[in-house]
Amino acid sequence: MTRELTFSSNRSITVYELYKTPKGTTYQCDVTNRIVLDFAGQISAFRYSDFVAFRRRVEHVNLHEMIFNLGDEFDVEVIEAPKADRTFVLTLCDLVQLRELLSGTQFTLNLNSMLHETLYSYA
Repeated sequence: MTRELTFSSNRSITVYELYKTPKGTTYQCDVTNRIVLDFAGQISAFRYSDFVAFRRRVEHVNLHEMIFNLGDEFDVEVIEAPKADRTFVLTLCDLVQLRELLSGTQFTLNLNSMLHETLYSYA
């Protein structure tokens, strides 16, 4: 599925959907070689290496501690997106949903890579 996205510079690009959940969608832009994350109304574009770094940051949040610690400082987690000038303030539910979206996206990227290698290794 393709979609037109418009960024703050009023530049429109065509992106291809990678993975979708009820809370967000990720896209791949072949023109800019970026992964576009649309989560909770915020759109961020990542190079692949930055996407992997962001996914690691999200995966390293201790959900168990957030669930069982009653202190106010454990109600939300603040995660900065690398090289995107974007800060995500996430509740426990947001973190779980973002993890699902990022993991599904990584799976799709890995699957696409394997398919590409297999199809073009015999050509």
